[in-house]
Amino acid sequence: MRSATRQSKMAILMVHQGRLEEARNMLKDVSNLFSQLTEFADDYADLTHSGAVDAAYQEYSEACIFLKLVEENRFVSFEEIGVPMSSYVLGLADVIGELRRRALDSLREGDVSTAEKYLNLMDQIYIDLNGMGDAYFLLHGLRRKCDIARRIIEATRGDVTAEVSKRSLESTIEKLSKELGEER
Repeated sequence: MRSATRQSKMAILMVHQGRLEEARNMLKDVSNLFSQLTEFADDYADLTHSGAVDAAYQEYSEACIFLKLVEENRFVSFEEIGVPMSSYVLGLADVIGELRRRALDSLREGDVSTAEKYLNLMDQIYIDLNGMGDAYFLLHGLRRKCDIARRIIEATRGDVTAEVSKRSLESTIEKLSKELGEER
């Protein structure tokens, strides 16, 4: 499971680097590790419900969700990737941090509309997680992850707003400069 967790983290880094095919292949390898775990589940039931297994499923969920959002602009379901729903939900909460990084990278590249797209995705995930009713309070760790996500979203909103304001100001100065140049 440590290997599954490590490879899932590497897949996330590969997505950030634009190495989507490599990330996909790495996640296939992780899926195979989970298949092996399932084969041994009957003999070692106490190990298959350990914290290491849950952490591996969460990291794998995060990586799969993030890859599909970047690659196909869609959410993958927990059934599609074969993980427990609780691990999926906790992994989904962690995707918000990865989307922040994408938004900031987009801002650095001068692509405000893509940064806004990622900010909207972050908001959508947060709203859906908070709308889960009792599961929000019963799923260990979700409330904390949502509190962190809220701070991440607000910081990202501030960064995007600052960039939009900066661009607007630059545009206004450029127009004024042209107008003043024509009057002379």
